[in-house]
Parts: sequence; C-alpha cells; structure tokens
Amino acid sequence: MCYSPRHDLSLAQLDQADIVALLSAWQEQYRDLGARADVNHVLVFENKGEVVGVSNPHPHCQIYGTNFVFKTIETEASASARHYAKNGRPLFQEIIAAEQRDGLRVISENESTIAFLPYFARYAYEVYVAPKQTHMSLAGLTDVELEGFASVLKRLLVRFDNLWQMPFPYVMALHQAPTDGEDHRGFHFHIEFHPPLRKPNLLKYLAGPEIGGGNFLSDTAPEQKAAELACSFEQNTTAQNE
Repeated sequence: MCYSPRHDLSLAQLDQADIVALLSAWQEQYRDLGARADVNHVLVFENKGEVVGVSNPHPHCQIYGTNFVFKTIETEASASARHYAKNGRPLFQEIIAAEQRDGLRVISENESTIAFLPYFARYAYEVYVAPKQTHMSLAGLTDVELEGFASVLKRLLVRFDNLWQMPFPYVMALHQAPTDGEDHRGFHFHIEFHPPLRKPNLLKYLAGPEIGGGNFLSDTAPEQKAAELACSFEQNTTAQNE
C-alpha cells in the first residue's frame, strides 16, 4: 500500500508540492517500518506501464517491509561498507564526482540533487536520481533537500514522457540502507529507474548473456541516450495522459 495525492495521475503529472508530499510519506514509512525489530529492509518501488507487467492499469507503488535484505541492496551495502572502511568516503560520492567531471550523462542537476544515466547502465534509458549529500535513506533528507529532490525528479519524469510523446513505462526503485542494525554509514540513498523500452515499441529483451550468463549487454551508448533525455521537452504535454 502506498500514499499518493492523486491515484489517477502519473508522477510526471503531479505538481512538485504533491511529489514532496509523496516523498514525505515514503520517509515516514521507512522510519516506521524500519523501527520494527522484525524488519531488516524497507523496499519502496513504483511500476508504470503494462509492458512491465503491472497488476493495476494506473501507475502504482508498493512498499515491502521484510525480515531479509533484498540481494541488490545487500550487494550495494557490502560494496559501500568495504569502500567506506578503506577510503573513508562513500562509494556513491565517487560515482557522482565521475559523472560531474564527464558531464555527458547528466540529465538534470540543482544545488542538492543530480540525475544521470550512469556509465555502467544496463538499460538504454536507466537513470539514477540522488542527493549530492550522502544519506543512508530518503528519511535523512532535510526539507530543503526534499524540495530539490522533487524538482529534479519532476523534470526527469516529464522528460521521460516527452521523449517519445507517450507515457513512459518503468520500474522505479528506492535504494535505501537496510534497517538491520548494521553500520551503513557508507550507503548513499538514490532512486533507480529501469525503463524496459529501447524504442517506443521495442523491449530490451533479456537473452542468453543476461539470463544464461548473468551479464547485461547494451547496444546503445549511455552518452547518446543521456543526450536524448537532456534535449527532450520539459513542459507538460498530453503525452503524459494514461
């Protein structure tokens, strides 16, 4: 179950104030669920579009509070802890710094938040949205950071929908530190978008290398796809209507 100011609208169609309200609700859910002794991980995600196999026709969010840590987050937490112990600096800060130095894959940025298509992207339009200051979870963001985060998130979502003038499908996952009582100071909260489409009607199929070998292969350059998103319109259009 997930709070949404308007159940009939996609995130791209919400006002920034409504996106802030939604982020605040997610903060509260993380704190409340994470405080329970039987919850080691709080996973928040949203699915949008029939192509990702949604069970509801409208974009919808779910929140899982589990007594285990999902594998992707477990791997991120482990890598982040090793890097922090060795270098005294969060690993994700190195990723942000590399993207800012290069600049070619940055989609949107303000004082507190950055959105970029990582150089290691698996999907053609995979985008990360992250606060520039390290926080273990969304719950750590200040009110000012929350406003900045909502602003960048809104701009990205509109760019997604306007890229092909159609509602843009995706799986959106919040990557937050486990709530298992371990030391996760090196973990950097961020949101990942995993859009399944390579073109308006062409899926990124998981074939032999992905399913059989466990490695993603991409035939697109992240710099090219970032440029496409960066150049798409920011204004709202009817393409966002479901």
